[in-house]
Amino acid sequence: MDQKDRIAKAALAEIPEDGAILLDAGTTTTRLAELLPTDRELTVVTNSVTIAAALSTRTNLTLMLLGGRLQPHNLAAVDTWSLRVLRDTYVDVAFIGAAGVSVSRGLTVVHGAEATVKRAVIAAARRTVLLADHTKIGTVDGVCFGALADIDLLITDTGVDAVAAEEISAAGPQVIST
Repeated sequence: MDQKDRIAKAALAEIPEDGAILLDAGTTTTRLAELLPTDRELTVVTNSVTIAAALSTRTNLTLMLLGGRLQPHNLAAVDTWSLRVLRDTYVDVAFIGAAGVSVSRGLTVVHGAEATVKRAVIAAARRTVLLADHTKIGTVDGVCFGALADIDLLITDTGVDAVAAEEISAAGPQVIST
C-alpha cells in the first residue's frame, strides 16, 4: 500500500457519523473519497470533478459540486462561482491538500485561484484536516493560502522527518504519521 493510501485510510477516523464534509481536489483526497464508508448518510461538498465522478453513484451521499472555472491540471473548480457558494457553506470537516507545507511559509500551492478557494474552504469548516505526504513537508510553492495554525490536523506518512513534524505540531496542528 503506498503512502497516499495509508494517509487516506488514516483520514477515515476523522469522518463524522453524519453531517457534512468537504473534499478538496487532489490525489490523496480522491483516494479518501473512494474509501468513504457506505453505512453513513453524509453530505459531501467538493470542487473536484474527479471526486464528484467517483462518488456520483453512491446512494448514501448527498453530493454537492462547487462550480467555477475548471483548472485543467487537477480538474478543480476555482474562482468567483466557487467562492460565492463557499461563503454560505458550513461543513463539519474539510479535507484539503497542499503543494507545500512549511513552518516558515505555511500552506502553499502553485496557483493563486486555487489558493483563494482553499482559504474559503478553511473558513467554511469547523475542523480542517490536511492530507500531505512527506514530499510536501518543507516545500514552499508560489502562493500561501493559510498558516499552520489554520488547520487542526496534518495526516502524513512515516517518511516525514521527525524534527519537521515536531516543528509543525508546535505551530498549531496535531500531526499523525501513518
